[in-house]
Formats: sequence, structure tokens, C-alpha cells
Amino acid sequence: MAQRFALIIAPVDTADPRDDFSETFTVIDPDAPALSVGELSTQRGDGVFETIGVIDAHPQEVVPHLERLANSARLCDLPLPNHEQWRQAIAMAAAQCPPGEATIKLILSRGVEHGPTPTAWATTGPASDFSAVRAAGVRVVTLDRGYSLDVAERAPWLLLGAKTLSYAVNMAALREARRRAADDAIFLSSDGFVLEAPTASLILRYGDRFVTPAPSGGILHGTTQLSAFEFLTERGVETGYERIPASALGEADAAWLVSSVRLAVAVTAIDGHPLPVDAALTAELNGYLLSPRD
Repeated sequence: MAQRFALIIAPVDTADPRDDFSETFTVIDPDAPALSVGELSTQRGDGVFETIGVIDAHPQEVVPHLERLANSARLCDLPLPNHEQWRQAIAMAAAQCPPGEATIKLILSRGVEHGPTPTAWATTGPASDFSAVRAAGVRVVTLDRGYSLDVAERAPWLLLGAKTLSYAVNMAALREARRRAADDAIFLSSDGFVLEAPTASLILRYGDRFVTPAPSGGILHGTTQLSAFEFLTERGVETGYERIPASALGEADAAWLVSSVRLAVAVTAIDGHPLPVDAALTAELNGYLLSPRD
């Protein structure tokens, strides 16, 4: 199978009743030029995306990813994706993935400037090898995200609950973390609450209770975090969503960053202070996340 694959999607209305959307897909050479110079995704980052982990050609958490894509589109005033059309596009892309770990990226852009319709595409590629970091964990620093916890409700035009293509701030945060001799970062609100990592959700353990910051306009609802909570619930463990003050970070008995491709990585230190690591649970959790599931 090909290591990389690309598919242009001609978006249709959400009410389109057809069963087969194959005629709305165009396979293209992933190495060939495909976007217009007027494409707003590259000019302004004006679009939304999702990255789906694939295990042995099985796309993971498809429904949560499509629900989050639709929510991002709604917040950005983009046409809502037709769920069945995009599900079929994902299935077509996943069938081209090689054995083992891979990724599918979905992009919905506002399109060409002054154009009548959005543009959309899906690409696949091999996943990076994260086995070492899953075993070793990451050191994190806390960074002020510069706004209060309720700003998304007060200023919805900031699009804080959307997974947009404009990821410059997230990448800058990772560079700042490395400048501070860390591997990753945890964002804090200006009024002192825990948010999320630049490219991951945060799970904290306090005794036998596992919590994550409550999803809000400023915190994405993590698809992998949902799977992790399913795993923990099946073990009879209490899970929950809470407002977590920054002062509670250092009191955690363990912590993990979880995301679709890196999966679960233990946090070994926060702002230079060591944090206990549950290596056995981390391995079990990643075993579950590496198993095909919907």
C-alpha cells in the first residue's frame, strides 16, 4: 500500500440523501500541486481540521472527530460537513493506510478568495514513532494563554473552541517549552485555571479519581481523552470533568497528555518539579489506545 494518499472532497449539503458519495471524491497525487494560490487555508489559516489516528487501516474515534469537525465549522461559519460523505472519505483513505500506525488529516477550508464554495481534502501518511516518548514521558512547563476561563463566552469571535488551521500560537508554545528545557506545555488561563496542552488533552489522577479540565469554549473536547475515560470507566475507576485550579497541578498523583497520534504520555515533571509516574497504567492505557476501536 502507498505510504501517502490524498483525496479532494467536493463538500455537499448536510441534507444530501444519497448513499454513495464516491463521485464527490477525486484521488490526487499527494506530491503534486493541488491548491490555488488564492486558497484561504494557506493565506489566512481560514479553515478547520482534524487528525485521526489509524491502527492497521482502522480509523479511530471517527464519530467524535466528525462531531468536533462539525462544531469547529459551526463556530467558524463554514458550511457544516455532511457526516456520511466525510465518513465515506475517511473509510476510503483508511483503506490506503499500511499496517501499523498511520494518520488521516481532514481539512475543511473557506476555499479560494471570493469563491462560491469551500474546499476540502483528506490526506494519509505514516505516523511518527512515538514508542520512546510513550515509555519515557515528557517534562512540561505551564504557560499563560493570556485570557480568562470565560473569555470564549464573552468573545466568541476568538474561535477558542474551534480546531482551526491557525496553529502558530500552539507551535510557538512548544518552542517556548523547549527553550525552558521542557518537552511540552500546559496552558493556564489568566485567572489561574488549567486548560490543555498545545496539541493534547490533560488527564490528572488524584488518588483513584481521574479528572480532566471541563470542556468549554476555550478547551477542545479531546477524542483520545474520551477513549481514555472509557478505558478507565471499564476498570471501575471514577472519572470526571472539573474546573482545575493551577495550584492543584502539583498535587496530582500522576498526569498524562493524550492525543490522537502520540496517544498517552506520562508527565514526569511540571515546571521542574518531579511528578510520580505510573508506568504500568500508562502501558495498559496505550495498549488499549493501540487497539482498533470506534
